[in-house]
Amino acid sequence: MDYTITRIETEQIRVPLERVYRGSHYKMSHRSTIITRVYTAGGLVGEAYAGDEDGGLAEIDGIIHGEIAPALLGQDASAIELCWELARPATWNILRDRRLGLVACASFDLTLWDLFARSLEVPLWKLWGGYRSRIPVIAIGGYYGSDLTIREEIEYLLKEEFAGMKFKIGGLSPEEDAKRFKEARAVGGDSFRIAVDANQGYTPAEAIRFSRIVHDDNLLWFEEPCQWQNDRRGMRDVRFAGSVAVTAGQSEFSAAGCRDLMESGSIDYCNFDSSWSGGPTEWRKVAAMATVYDVKMAHHEEPQVASHLLASIPHGTYLEYFHPKRDPIWHNLIANRPELKDGHIQLTDRPGLGWELDKEYIAKYRLSERVSGEN
Repeated sequence: MDYTITRIETEQIRVPLERVYRGSHYKMSHRSTIITRVYTAGGLVGEAYAGDEDGGLAEIDGIIHGEIAPALLGQDASAIELCWELARPATWNILRDRRLGLVACASFDLTLWDLFARSLEVPLWKLWGGYRSRIPVIAIGGYYGSDLTIREEIEYLLKEEFAGMKFKIGGLSPEEDAKRFKEARAVGGDSFRIAVDANQGYTPAEAIRFSRIVHDDNLLWFEEPCQWQNDRRGMRDVRFAGSVAVTAGQSEFSAAGCRDLMESGSIDYCNFDSSWSGGPTEWRKVAAMATVYDVKMAHHEEPQVASHLLASIPHGTYLEYFHPKRDPIWHNLIANRPELKDGHIQLTDRPGLGWELDKEYIAKYRLSERVSGEN
């Protein structure tokens, strides 16, 4: 089989949301991504999408074709570690938002993994370890200013058979947010798993206050509880003084950053994002380190890749979905998205990622398409 890379295609997709979604200190009005395809001399094609940037699509696409494609055209697509290394200089520009280069690298990395698994006719969850094919799913919700009440939202998630939810806090006082959380817990019941996510919205003292108020309310985890400037020490203090499981990792750029979270005793769960950090190759390094520190793995959003990564390892936990209105790409771009049943999705044995992308949906929301290499 000739794995020589001959052609690289990208398509930018940007979908407007029906309303603006607000967390503790951010808002989101669109859902965006880049679809990448890699072609080889032997006729193999890999296809994936990565990243959920509300902006920066043109910059990421420019990095892919202007910096990474020239380095990878003519390379062996099955030499994934080598290709990852050749793409890495895209992250070295200190005058550019480093996340742009990381998403560009991730777009290639995931696509190459998809191509390689297709060539072996195995699904990625099995190639990466094959621990399970069925994985529990929690929804991300509880946004401020939602058009649904907390009761209405929880009842919808129960009806749709989600295993639980990740509830947004950090934009109000700990006491007010705890009241909102307790309402969600009362509606969901004890078997409905509820994590909270402050998106770095609290001081350590405020996060500890929140933790103590909800101490007896079956909290799954407390995600990014502390403001960014000294969050590693802050999360360590919240974890011990608040007696709560702490989650972080999505804001880290590298495996080394996640290592430091583990080494400092700051986290119980690591929700490193493979699309924001250079790809599954980097994420799997973090997952391997986590076994040494007794840290469980999660993944920030991106269910199209997170499902395979979390299913592949023994310490993978919950897959995260948004409501269809918050992530129309996952719910509409993937034509064969598995249905939820008893709080889980079942992955198939289809090779690679196994997703069928809806061409009509792509055409409707495509901003541009671009090709590098032979026509």
